[in-house]
Amino acid sequence: MITDPIGDMLTRIRNAILNHSETVEIPASKLREAVLGILKKEGYIADFKTKDKKEFPKITVELLYKNGQPALQRLERVSRPGLRIYTPSSRIPRILSGYGLVILSTPQGIMSGRDARKKGVGGEIICKAW
Repeated sequence: MITDPIGDMLTRIRNAILNHSETVEIPASKLREAVLGILKKEGYIADFKTKDKKEFPKITVELLYKNGQPALQRLERVSRPGLRIYTPSSRIPRILSGYGLVILSTPQGIMSGRDARKKGVGGEIICKAW
């Protein structure tokens, strides 16, 4: 049993990038799909598809490389099961002066820090990417 499914997903993606893999498979969940949807929308991954197997559905993530370099240079877990990190909308961090990405879990769903600031909602900081 995995105690931190988001941390496991981020680690699998980081390991695949270090290995220069084009794809990586991770166990499927709606939370993971929401986080991957934001990474795709922001241009950090090429695509992801859910394979619906009867017992264990999987998500296949296609990693994005530009000129041989991964589009996703760094991916860090912020809030974890042992230490939850919450923030109001006024204190959502800006990564690399706005070039990076913060993903939050808010009462209105999973969203990027930019969208959360626009809507004026805070929440739990899931991860940072750049």
